[in-house]
Amino acid sequence: MGRCILVIGGGAAGFFGAIACARTNPRDRITILEAGATVLSKVRLSGGGRCNVTHHCFDPALLVQHYPRGGKALRGAFSRFQPQDTIAWFEARGVQLKTEADGRVFPVSDDSETIVNCLVQEATALGIHIRTRAGVKEIAKVGSAFHVTLAQQPSPLVGDRVLLATGSSPQGYRLAAQLGHRIIPPVPSLFTFQVEDPLLHERAGVSVDPVQATLKLPQQPALTQSGAILVTHWGLSGPVILKLSAWGARALAAQNYRGTLVVNWLPHLSLPQIQAELAACRSRSPKRAIANHCPFPLPRRLWRYWTTSLGIPAEQTWAHLSKKQLLALAAALHQGSFAIAGKGAFKEEFVTCGGVDLKDVDFRTMASRRCEGLFFAGEILDIDGVTGGFNLQSAWTTGWIAGQGLAGGLTGAVSAGASTATLS
Repeated sequence: MGRCILVIGGGAAGFFGAIACARTNPRDRITILEAGATVLSKVRLSGGGRCNVTHHCFDPALLVQHYPRGGKALRGAFSRFQPQDTIAWFEARGVQLKTEADGRVFPVSDDSETIVNCLVQEATALGIHIRTRAGVKEIAKVGSAFHVTLAQQPSPLVGDRVLLATGSSPQGYRLAAQLGHRIIPPVPSLFTFQVEDPLLHERAGVSVDPVQATLKLPQQPALTQSGAILVTHWGLSGPVILKLSAWGARALAAQNYRGTLVVNWLPHLSLPQIQAELAACRSRSPKRAIANHCPFPLPRRLWRYWTTSLGIPAEQTWAHLSKKQLLALAAALHQGSFAIAGKGAFKEEFVTCGGVDLKDVDFRTMASRRCEGLFFAGEILDIDGVTGGFNLQSAWTTGWIAGQGLAGGLTGAVSAGASTATLS
């Protein structure tokens, strides 16, 4: 008889770990314990319901650059199971995937249920027992066994090995801490910025791609990112804001989500070039209203935001643009400043930074260094990536490696190409 494996958490990492364990050692008896009513809920929501499975970045050295925390630990892990392996894994099970222009990988169906069904069917075919509404209350190590007490079941389940893959659940952190692990205090990552500017809110829906955005916080080095920005009815969003929120997550939390955002709306032009183009427009179109004629490839609604913000009357013509107004308009386009008044939500992702200290985990197997027989995978770890499929990829990778460890597979770093990974 094989061992009894208990997987706590029915998300991407938990399922992938359970499946990898079952395929490595079919004799093991594996149970997934999910506290909620359904499994894989975050997978369903990923990518706006389309499921951003991974990202088309196949070089581990480049891949780790998309992880504000955990990149160093993932470097070796990605040499064993990376996006190329993820793609091969799903395609070997009949899931057709596509890569979009920005590198994000989705199922051809554009439906996250395709991924959910694949994982559930694979787990079921391997004989993995899936239990929902099975929240874990306590875990106790008794000798070499784990006694896992469920919230609504007085007698504990007994397992030989346990995989903790509870995502950002506070209960998961509590269980890990009780078993001797250090927890880096979790704070939100991947969120939007609230800006209290009604005039800006009126431009909700306006987007510009690319811009260069810089986050400035007291006593912290400035953070700069490039990408698309989106104006919302509460402030600013889009990939560039989400990247800044991820890289600045801890510093922003320390400042109670207050700071300054500086946006260069025309990153391909220098300030003198912007000034020169404004002066040239004044000469070319002296009779046209400034508010109705933008000399740059920017949305008209955004252009009117700046002219209105700077007090330029709607009827004022280019001929009457003063030097002071010209310099102010150029500065606004080159380094428009916004006061961040708080954080908003990003409905497609629920990501935190923080979790189990990576020093407590052996990334060759994802085994705990503090509790023999315990393994970790997914967001319970102090790992988080920017938006674009990177968080799911870390779940697939750590889950796959944890599955090998649970089954007593290879413990050293090995090379696993797509064809090898597909088999496990």
